[in-house]
Parts: sequence; C-alpha cells; structure tokens
Amino acid sequence: MARADPQKLSFAVPIFEPHPPMYYIRAVSDSWLQADALYTITLHNLALPEVQTSHTELLDLKPLPVTALGNGTFEALYKFSHFNPIQTQAFHVLYHTDKNILLGAPTGSGKTISAELAMLHLFNTQPDMKVIYIAPLKAIVRERMTDWRKRLVSQLGKKMVEMTGDYTPDLMALLSADIIISTPEKWDGISRNWHSRSYVTKVGLMILDEIHLLGADRGPILEVIVSRMRYISSQTERRVRFVGLSTALANAHNLADWLGVDETGLFNFKPSVRPVPLEGYPGKFYCPRMNSMNKPTYAAICTHSPTKPVLIFVSSRRQTRLTALDLIQFAASDEHPRQFISMPEDSLQMVLSQVTDQNLKHTLQFGIGLHHAGLNDKDRSLVLVCTSTLAWGVNLPAHLVVIKGTEYYDGKAKRYVDFPITDILQMMGRAGRPQYDQHGKAVILVHEPKKSFYKKFLYEPFPVESSLREQLHDHINAEIVTGTISHKEDAVHYLTWTYLFRRLMVNPAYYGLEHAEPGILNSYLSSLVQSTFEDLEDSGCIKITEDNVEPLMLGSIASQYYLKYTTVSMFGSKIGPDTSLEVFLQILSGASEYDELPLRHNEENYNEKLAEKVPYAVDHSRLDDPHVKANLLFQAHFSQSELPISDYVTDLKSVLDQSIRIIQAMIDICANSGWLSSTITCMHLLQMVMQGLWFDRDSPLWMLPCMTDDLLSSLHKKGIASIQQLLDCPSESLRVITGSSAASRLYQAEADPGSGLSGCQVNLSTGAESSSIKDMRHFPQIQVRLRIHKKESSGSEIFTLNIRLEDANTQRRTAKAFIPRYPKVKDEAWWLVLCNPSASELYALKRASFSGRLQTHMDLPSTLTNFQGIKLILVSDSYIGFEQEHSIEGLA
Repeated sequence: MARADPQKLSFAVPIFEPHPPMYYIRAVSDSWLQADALYTITLHNLALPEVQTSHTELLDLKPLPVTALGNGTFEALYKFSHFNPIQTQAFHVLYHTDKNILLGAPTGSGKTISAELAMLHLFNTQPDMKVIYIAPLKAIVRERMTDWRKRLVSQLGKKMVEMTGDYTPDLMALLSADIIISTPEKWDGISRNWHSRSYVTKVGLMILDEIHLLGADRGPILEVIVSRMRYISSQTERRVRFVGLSTALANAHNLADWLGVDETGLFNFKPSVRPVPLEGYPGKFYCPRMNSMNKPTYAAICTHSPTKPVLIFVSSRRQTRLTALDLIQFAASDEHPRQFISMPEDSLQMVLSQVTDQNLKHTLQFGIGLHHAGLNDKDRSLVLVCTSTLAWGVNLPAHLVVIKGTEYYDGKAKRYVDFPITDILQMMGRAGRPQYDQHGKAVILVHEPKKSFYKKFLYEPFPVESSLREQLHDHINAEIVTGTISHKEDAVHYLTWTYLFRRLMVNPAYYGLEHAEPGILNSYLSSLVQSTFEDLEDSGCIKITEDNVEPLMLGSIASQYYLKYTTVSMFGSKIGPDTSLEVFLQILSGASEYDELPLRHNEENYNEKLAEKVPYAVDHSRLDDPHVKANLLFQAHFSQSELPISDYVTDLKSVLDQSIRIIQAMIDICANSGWLSSTITCMHLLQMVMQGLWFDRDSPLWMLPCMTDDLLSSLHKKGIASIQQLLDCPSESLRVITGSSAASRLYQAEADPGSGLSGCQVNLSTGAESSSIKDMRHFPQIQVRLRIHKKESSGSEIFTLNIRLEDANTQRRTAKAFIPRYPKVKDEAWWLVLCNPSASELYALKRASFSGRLQTHMDLPSTLTNFQGIKLILVSDSYIGFEQEHSIEGLA
C-alpha cells in the first residue's frame, strides 16, 4: 500500500447450500513472514433473496390494436398497429384505472410506451393535473423531450418543460406545463419547498424511469423524492399516481408495497421475455490491459455480426479511440479495411464534412463511430465504440453488443471497480433490434472468477436495497429547513415513509441489524436519527434544544443551494472577514461536490504540467486529489490555458457547472456574517468563472472576444480601460484611437456618427477566419437612481432606500448574459450591496434580475443615526468592471 489510507477491495464469493456458519478472510503478505491477518464473517443472520422469485407470467394474449385507445388523436401518436405482449397485458390497468403500477421488464420491452398509456389516462380524466417524469440522466431527459415534443406537444397540444442542470424553466412555464421532465436532483431541490410551490401539489402522475437504481449512488435522491411525494399526497389529500419502470426484480413485492402498488398493478416479468430474445456468450479473453481484448472483440464481430450493427462498450473515453483504431488495424490485416462501411461514398463524405472531432472523423472513414461525453452534441447525434453512459442515454439498439471488460478505473478509490450489475444489464439490453432481428447477441469479456456471478444475475433478477443511510444527513437537513422535521420523533416518522424502512424489516443484516423486531427497529431508527442530528449540529447546520431542532444559517444555505452539509461546514470554518481571492479559490475547489471529479490513470502527470503554468501554487503532493484538479481547472479557465487532453475539457464543463451555486452560497455566508470585503471578493470570483478571466490580472476589455494585444494597448493609451468607457466612446473618437492600430479593420460603424459603440458592429478578421460579432450590443449600460423615503412608525423614523435600475443600451434585446467562455446560457443578475466601505460593514444585500428596468427598495438599518459614508454598490454577477458606487449621504 502506497499510503496509510485504508485500501478497499471488493469481490464476489458464492454461498453454497446448506449455508456455512461463517466465512474466513485471510490477508497474507507477499513480502513478510507471519504478517497475515484473519477476519471472520458470520452468516448467521444472512437474509438471501427468495430462491423462487414470484414472476408475472407473460400470458398468451392476442396483441392489442392501438384502436383500443378509443381516441383517434391518441391512436395517431403511434406508428405501429399493435401493442407488444407486455404492453397488451398491462394495458387495462395502465389506461383504464388509477392504480399505482410497478412494471419490471427487460430493457427494450417498450416500458416507455406503457408509461405513456398512464399519461393518456390522466389527460382523459384529469386534464388540469400535471405529469412529472423522473429520468436518472440528462441524456434520457433529452431523449424524452425530443420524442414527446414531436408527438405529445405537437399532436396533443400539451405544454412540456425540462428541468435539468442545463435548464431551469421560469415559474410561468412550470405553472402552465402539463408534462415536467426532470432529473431526480432538480425535482428534489424544487419539491423541498412544496408549501410555496403550487405546481408541486398539482402533480397527478409521477413516472419513475429506471427505479431499480434505488440501490445506486444517486438512489437516495430517488428514494427521497418518492417518499416526499407520498407524504405531500397524504397532507394535501390529493392522490398522486405512481408508475415505476424497472428491470426484473427479486424483491418486487417490497418495492411495490412502498409505492402503494397492489397485486393487480404489479408486473414483474422474467428477463427472458424480451421482444427480441438474447443469446449470451461469456468471453474468456479478459485481461486488465484493455488493448489485449481488442482481438477477441474483433473476432466476436466477425463471428456474430459481420454485416449488422454492433455496439462495443468500454470503460473510458480514451479506450473508445484506442479500441476503434485497433479494430481498423485488424480489418486492414484481413485485407478488408472498409468492411464496416454500409453507405455510399458520397453519403459518407457528407457526414464526415459535418464532424468536428478529428478522432471521430478518422474512425468514421472506416465505418466505426465513437460515443462519449466529450463529444459535442452535434457529433454525438451523428453517430460506435462507446462508454457505458450510452447504455442509459440513447435508445440505440444493435444486433450485437460487446462489453469489453466489466471494470472501470475509479479515480477516487484509485483502483479498478466493477460496473454495477444494472449498468451491465442496460448495456446487454441494447442487443436486438425489434424491427429487424429474430434474436440479439451479447458478448461479455469478463474475468474468469466473476463468470458465475454474472451468469447468475444476467439471467435472474437481482434484489434492490436502499442506500439512503449513507446520504441521510443532507435530506434530514433539508426537511428540518422546510419545517417537516422539528424534533426527533418527526425524523423517525419521516424514515417510515422511505424504502429503507421497508428493507430494514425484510433484510436487517444488510443494514447492520440482527433482527427486525419492533423494539430493535425503533432503537435503530432512533440511534440513526440521533447520530445524524449530532453530525449536523457539529457542522453548524442545526441547533438541538431539549424539545426541538432548528435550522441555522449554514443548514438553510445548504438546502437552498442543494449543497452537501460537509461543504457548508467547511465554508463556515474557513471563510473569514478578509478572505483573499486565492484562498476563496482553494475553498471553492475543496467543496464536497468535487469529490467525484474523475481522476484517470496517470492524470497526476497532466496535473503537474498544468500546475507549472497557473499563477496560484497547489500542493504537489496531492496532484492525484480531485480537489487539486478542480483548482487547476479553474485557474486554467481564468488563464485561458490550453488543456492537456479532451477529457479535461469535459471535466472543466462539469466543474464550472457546479461552481455557480457553490459560489452563490459562499456569497450568502459572507453577507449573513456582515463581511463586506469577503462578499465583494467572492462576487469577483463568480465574474471570473463567467468570463474566463482573472479579475486582478486581466483587463475587463478582454471580455470582448475580438480584443487583441495591439487594440488593447491603443485603448489603454487613450485612457479606455473598461467596457463602460468603450460604450460611452463616440464612434468618431474610436476611429481616431484605433486608426494607427493594426486592429482598426476590426471596427466598422453601423450607427450614426457620434453614437456610442453600443450601436456598432464588431467585425473580426484574422487570417483565414472571419466572423461578425455584435459584441457591444450584448453589454448593459445600467443607470441607477436613488431616493430615500421616510415614514413614522411607533414614534420612530423608518428610512427606505428606493432604487430604480434602467438599462440605457437600447440595442439589447435580451437579458441573457454575454459569457462566450462559459459553456451554458445564463440570465444576468445584479447585487445591490448596502454598506459602509470605510468601516468595512455590510448592512444589506439584494439580488435582482431584470430586463429593461426595475424598481425595488431596501430598508436602511434603524441603528444608523446618520448616513455618512453609507453607499450602495451595484455589482454584476457576470461582467468584470461594471461596478457602480453611489453615496446616499446627501439623499436624506
């Protein structure tokens, strides 16, 4: 072991009949004598899944025609004439009743169509209620949005909104929506404040796709939102119908019981009932070195699917490219290098002309595509060696699926770990095309000792356990903040709504309990709640009194911004009244949200090279730490440094995506503490993230993509150092300033002479590249008007500061922020900071978003006897150098 950190090993062992009383694990050193250790695992209270799982028999029914819908508009949604056997068997309960449903069936069984039947029933019977569809991945959300926009929106006239990390609809869109498609995290954050969000209580149908992922990393969030919706339904007395979609389960009855599904609504079909039967071929060529599996992969393609589509799943983005190149080489060795091409040459060239990724362009010439998260959306939609995410994200079946190894490198654990069995099932489920194949084929290259394990669970259903216990703190904290939990008994009652409670009673040993007797169970839940409360109290999130529990500032901020309690606890201990920008960057990078930032093989070498280029030093002994990598990615973003490999580009997008809410939480913590200097510094950090520039090292003029060193020098010589000064500069003056500069050709005035640059078009021409960017029209010119209003109340004077904000740039047509170096679209926002800079005191903070103009107000502290030194500072959350400082001293 390289370090003193605990080393985790995972391996599967068979359990024979009759069950042995115990297993022994012996660790033996390969270097030292008598340095072994023995550990005993007792199997006394082991609860195994039922040997005979109760499956739903697939009845020999005549396929139901779509005319059974009895509605011509609904029938037109489907291009096929008959529902498949599974849809036929579940049709009556789905379409003609309000019963809750749990539908367990293999991938490719048409479960989404089944869910649509429940949606159509709601549209028929309760058209004013909403459908919430929960999908585990953004890619699945996008797939549903694309499909349902063509059918349910255009043909039925329904309104649909998407809620993911990429997109949050406004309140009016949510209120008017008939269908909401969301990731679990987004709906968790939204539904926490269900008391004040009427659209949450207007949900009549909740569809849970891939509900068997309850046992996966993000399972606790899925478990919490279902438990909360059941609780909301009981409180509002408005029934919510639940439809759960999953693979076949060994403990379907437990899951059904939790969802409120009775016998008529439970469908748990065997894995063998796929519309296209699957043939499995366990390969025996497994080797930890992935490239040694490329030859058997090529052989499997030639044997099982030489002329039909093939999907090859690999463990990393890098392996997609390496595997594809090897397959091309093997095909060339067979003197048939273009054997995988099945389209005319002119069509192929047309496709290639649209591809931007060079690796993809090269492999496509030989009929082999690549798919991974690093491709841009356009390239991804064109196209296949792929990473495991494709199994979930794209409904793209093939005749043959090859799974090239069942392990991937976990950078956090610094070891190879097995793919979850759910991922393997999902990958295999892509084999077999219902319209074309009589059967699908899957080849799994697996380590020999694991062969029996995979053979068992690939043909038999697997049990789903709860993983809520490991992530209970954040969810308990959120319920304390919303008021659902105000004392220990509330928390215990809250747990009884969860799937964890159901599994505790059935399989107590899995959760560390000897028995599930009521007394032991109550004691366990009380102990679990007590330890969770104590951890939250130690972190500064809650306050425990004799009778109740109350949220504190850190806990409220964690819930509001959907952050882990460990993150805000770290903020509370490390942020001070005068924290520097460098320290803020370290604190931001240290957030628990970056624990899962990927660290791949040998990336510490890339990190070391990156560390040599960035301004702020990092700990060189921790270059394999995800938080150090996050720090380096931020600094590379601000410096606009070239990233070493394409994986880092995708990683940077992920890091930036998370950073907004983390920084906003840091700002709130600083403001609540009254720390003016730290608050402003943190706001500058957010501006840096938005613009990809250093606040204290770069000129704000670099926010213009067309800016050059020559032009910058010319502008600085004339005293123009900010965008605001550039906006105020008349066109004629600008021509004079830039006339001697090599960059003068960049500017061609469209507006009247004498008008500001906000009416000008900026033309960028460098070498072979030429583009026209109306940069200046994107920037606001905010005018601020202040007035103090005084009124008497209870014998004392109360002062209110009335504020009017107006954007004087009439060329602007949107309040979207101009942030070309940030990967997402974002609305502009402004902070109003009421403070005394000379005393470094912050009295009030308000955040405002507006388009055109806004009128608002801020109450002045009653403790102020005069307004000497009091100022209002306007700070942008997107633009560097747009701050305005206004004294209110003379307004009273």
